[in-house]
Amino acid sequence: MDRIAGIINLDHEQDMLDELTYFRCGAAVPFAGRYRMIDFAISNMTNSRIESVAVFARRKYRSLMDHLEQGKAWDLDRKRGGLFILPPDWNDPTDISRGDLQHFHNNIDFINRTLADYIVISGSQHICNIDYQDVLQEHKQSGADVTVIYKNVNEMHHEHERAHKLDIDENNRVTNIHNDRSSHNVYMDMYIIDKEFLYNLIEKCIAHGCSNFFLDGIKGKLPDIHINAYEYRGTHALINSVESYYRNSSKLLNASEHDDLFKEDAPIFTKVKNEAPSNYTQSSHVRNTMVANGCVIEGEVEDSILFRGVKVGEGAVVKNSIIMQRCEIEEGAVLENVILDKDCTISSGKTLIGAPEKPYVLAKRRSM
Repeated sequence: MDRIAGIINLDHEQDMLDELTYFRCGAAVPFAGRYRMIDFAISNMTNSRIESVAVFARRKYRSLMDHLEQGKAWDLDRKRGGLFILPPDWNDPTDISRGDLQHFHNNIDFINRTLADYIVISGSQHICNIDYQDVLQEHKQSGADVTVIYKNVNEMHHEHERAHKLDIDENNRVTNIHNDRSSHNVYMDMYIIDKEFLYNLIEKCIAHGCSNFFLDGIKGKLPDIHINAYEYRGTHALINSVESYYRNSSKLLNASEHDDLFKEDAPIFTKVKNEAPSNYTQSSHVRNTMVANGCVIEGEVEDSILFRGVKVGEGAVVKNSIIMQRCEIEEGAVLENVILDKDCTISSGKTLIGAPEKPYVLAKRRSM
């Protein structure tokens, strides 16, 4: 069986989630009650039998490193291969690389030493559950130099406007990569590439003063190289704003959306924390809500997502909201269309109401 190595490239992902990325990069933002956004990228790789994964991180990566640790949650704490968190280390005085090519240049040993024949490169903003072995088979059959992954999005939203789009011919060959808002073929910032071809492209890009490997090394080489397109057909979310985070989180309250993302045969893994089950008192009323363990609910919660250890006091009302770890909503407080980051406290009788299209966001460790 052909071996694949993985690279999660966070270098060009902008931290556009406002208060949620004050203290962390986007890949470390909590999502879906108990996960971080990067969990999906790593789980997709480990479920695809990828045993070596590198993470290129440039800024605000302390929270990310604390979450990932040695990769045990994804079975990547191993003697050969495993998880490699690779923050900036620019100590080569002869280095002329720029942008994310600095990561590729300074960590070229990861590519050289891996026994894999192919490399999967992914970001963290596209939430999905994909098997890269299927992508590899189509990549080999097509004879392409690169296979990029896309989603044909039925309903376009604001977050899709900034995403790259693909023009594809009848043979699934990419003929153009652009930002045309009318196109529904959204490039998912994922591609598979032959290891030797990747190495040669990196060298050429650096030699020509490039700064963005995908835009300069792949998009910029059209039509000189054969780029194949693989269509992903499962549940997908692009999260690059607070509004897209809120809307796509809320979609998971739909059972079919949830079950298509969290598959039994391809689970999403995360850092394990052993906590007691949630406690629902006689005064509580909970409807259509995702509740993680360790919560204590005495009030009313509806159409919401509660992360671990949340406390909702008696008489408090929480609707259409996302409440992250260890937040406390005291007695009589009212929250609607609100996102609370970790360790926030809402005092008794306080009312916070946002709009569905623009939720109210409270940054980490704030009290009101």
